[in-house]
Amino acid sequence: MVRRFRGADWIQRGVGFGRDRFDQHQGSSFGSGRKRGAFAQGIGTSRGGRTSKIHGLTDTAGRPRILLISPGNTSDMTMAPTLIEAARGRFDRLLADRGYDSNAIRSAIAAQGAKVVIPSTRSRKTAIPYDRDAYRARNLVERLWCRLKDWRRIATRYDKLAANYMAGVFLAAIITFWCD
Repeated sequence: MVRRFRGADWIQRGVGFGRDRFDQHQGSSFGSGRKRGAFAQGIGTSRGGRTSKIHGLTDTAGRPRILLISPGNTSDMTMAPTLIEAARGRFDRLLADRGYDSNAIRSAIAAQGAKVVIPSTRSRKTAIPYDRDAYRARNLVERLWCRLKDWRRIATRYDKLAANYMAGVFLAAIITFWCD
């Protein structure tokens, strides 16, 4: 056993053996076989602190159809394939902002036979044309987020577990759009 002395009374044991934990069997159990931690619960660390993002698809009336959660420090483009796959065959036109402008997302939408209405980013060398009149309907999604954030529990996430937080999001969405 390797011992290092720090000060007169303090001995650090186990250094040099590659042990991370004080006891040999300390840590989370492997019984369920799932990854645990903040990332698995949709919590990401950024400059603003611990944050989450809700990604969603709406219908033509602005009602939420699909809602997903991700850590706040992930890009919008990482959740786009999951949203598109979840909505397979349920849309004929997909409107999105510049954050979703990538060739992979455009090809995934076109593979489902839907029309792509995404403005090009400024960094694209040749701008891809889009339907400006159809893009004006994107405010339905922005109104969805505004209505959901009227609920304090949704605007400031107090729940640790993603399942509990998303249950609150679903309840708020049901109540908001049912009473409309």
